Amino acid sequence: MNYAQKLSEQFKVNEQYVANIIALLDEGNTIPFIARYRKEMHGSMDDQLIREISERLAYLRSLDERREEVRGLIAAQEKLTDEISLALDNAKTLSEIDDIYRPFRPKRKTRASVAKEKGLEPLAQIILAQDDDTLIPIVKAEEFVDSEKGVETAEDALNGALDIIAEDISDNAEIRKRIRNLVMLGGIVTSCAAKEDTDSVYSMYYEFSEAVSKIAGHRVLAIDRGEKEGFLKVSILADSEKMLSVISKIMVKANNACGKAVIEAGEDSYNRLIFPSIEREVRNELTAKAAEQAIAVFGTNLHQLLMQAPVKGKVAIGLDPGYRTGCKLAVVDATGRVLDTSVIYPTHSDAQIEKSKTVLKSMIKKHKVEIIAIGNGTASKETEMFTAQTIGEIDDKVAYMVVSEAGASVYSASKLAAAELPDFDLTLRSAVSIARRLQDPLAELVKIDPKAIGVGQYQHDMPPKRLAEALDGVVEDCVNTVGADLNTASPALLSRISGLSATVCNNIVAYREENGAFKSRSELKKVAKLGPKAYEQCAGFLRVPESREPLDNTAVHPESYKAASDLLEYFGYSKKDIATCGAELKQKAEAEGVSAVAEKIGVGVPTLNDILKELAQPGRDVRDELPPPMLRTDVLDIKDLKDGMVLKGTVRNVIDFGAFVDIGVHQDGLVHISQICNKFIKHPSEVLKVGDVVDVKILSVDLNKMRISLTMKDI
Repeated sequence: MNYAQKLSEQFKVNEQYVANIIALLDEGNTIPFIARYRKEMHGSMDDQLIREISERLAYLRSLDERREEVRGLIAAQEKLTDEISLALDNAKTLSEIDDIYRPFRPKRKTRASVAKEKGLEPLAQIILAQDDDTLIPIVKAEEFVDSEKGVETAEDALNGALDIIAEDISDNAEIRKRIRNLVMLGGIVTSCAAKEDTDSVYSMYYEFSEAVSKIAGHRVLAIDRGEKEGFLKVSILADSEKMLSVISKIMVKANNACGKAVIEAGEDSYNRLIFPSIEREVRNELTAKAAEQAIAVFGTNLHQLLMQAPVKGKVAIGLDPGYRTGCKLAVVDATGRVLDTSVIYPTHSDAQIEKSKTVLKSMIKKHKVEIIAIGNGTASKETEMFTAQTIGEIDDKVAYMVVSEAGASVYSASKLAAAELPDFDLTLRSAVSIARRLQDPLAELVKIDPKAIGVGQYQHDMPPKRLAEALDGVVEDCVNTVGADLNTASPALLSRISGLSATVCNNIVAYREENGAFKSRSELKKVAKLGPKAYEQCAGFLRVPESREPLDNTAVHPESYKAASDLLEYFGYSKKDIATCGAELKQKAEAEGVSAVAEKIGVGVPTLNDILKELAQPGRDVRDELPPPMLRTDVLDIKDLKDGMVLKGTVRNVIDFGAFVDIGVHQDGLVHISQICNKFIKHPSEVLKVGDVVDVKILSVDLNKMRISLTMKDI
């Protein structure tokens, strides 16, 4: 297969670019490296598109492997024909290849295999031939009566032959393909209650039906879960007359007694073998597509969460709320180093509340705290109200934000947390993690299994391997987009940098501890097991602010240092001018013509543009260009909400049917997809992303169910 051509057609991109990407991947280059430092070879595609091409390439290669495996298995049976070989060549999916192999696959004991053991296959072939001079099947069947073989009557013989024909029809690849397509186009997914008079979260699916071709992915996942939990019975309805017509057109050759027998066998085959199998296949395909959509939504939300603007240069307090065991408190400096810890009891007696206020006020003053991060778990609402009241009683300017504590307990119990915070127990580690999440979401959340971060839908129903691959790719892209400080990055952060294995990351940290801070990027070459290829892949994503080489604190790759120096020299600057000449340099290059300048210094236009951007803002953090998170100084109660009230909120999660928005009352409100904007949108992610600060209006509040309905229309 010409993979480059196939992928070029699918993704509608230049075939040579795709061929270059395939070659780069096969040479062991990582996707972040290819996307960032080989733009001339792929036309400046982004990392997401390159990743999709890489995943599709892997699928096509596995398809070819299976194709050749099946070809070999059929050939080993000495049954491979030119027709079968051509059908294998033309098969475009794994299911089509499996359909071709079905007649040759070793089978467990079936009605057909039992009939064959009784010697009834010749009778089946006679009936299938449907010759006009053939006797009525039941008469012909009398010739195959043999009590020693267990064929007592002509009816036994005929039924056995029809079982063989039914299995042959079921194994027909063309029949299966056509019926599968008909079910996909015209089938109806239905569900009903599995038990009478049972209320559940699946009640909306107790009398549900929707076309297979139109059903939304989140509904597929919902009914799958409802069925798994025993609340729903799910099936697919299809027009059986159309399906039987397909079988007749392919199998029936004559309007005689044998032809009618084949029709009878076809009906049995469809009802007993084909449709149950196709129903499973179609449902599996719907689930697989729904899972891919859910994984894509999860990935988008995770990317937006990780890329939220950090709150830099501020001392923070992290509060991990709790009732009985109290609220754990940790103060961290601007770099995330722990300064102080305590446990307070703001939900206990009045005396304990006053004592808790005293502790919090004291820590704010002592450490000059400016921001407070409150976990959104148990007792979060009470802790938020306590915090708002406390900071209202002091003159210091302090703001707070409720942050998701999803995965904090997972991190606290991890080996990484034990290594980072060996002097603190699990609960205090959670408070430290919560504070750091507000300071730098990416650096902290990268330590946690992406599945535990909690910004997806039905993530526990996803194929674990596929979900992990997709989310790991998102984390990798985010980390490499931002880059990492070589001298402060944790092993968890370093492990996501292009080209670095876990062993090499540990060796980098060990080298730091033994030799002190890295003084340059080139010093990386002294790290054990970090060879030339790994250095090429990782160097551009690691920053060394302390280096004498100014370019070491930019995203300019060491392989382009000479080009950057030549660029500076061409316009009369030196590396000493990098901090001040960037804007002028860009203007001069554009005035002369970027293409002409690129040719003179010997690089491609995309690489030159990247160098100019880095020199214009050396040491820049791409996240600084994003809106900052919304910090609060007061708090509302859900009982304070009134219909029509307009509030500001932060988008916490985007799902297929809407978005959940934190409006400062502990319970997130739902903006249904129909209430996001006045125009039609297919998915909420077209308008909203995690971390967005938006204006919303209260539509309704259900205090009993603790549900808040919001709208973004007409505000």
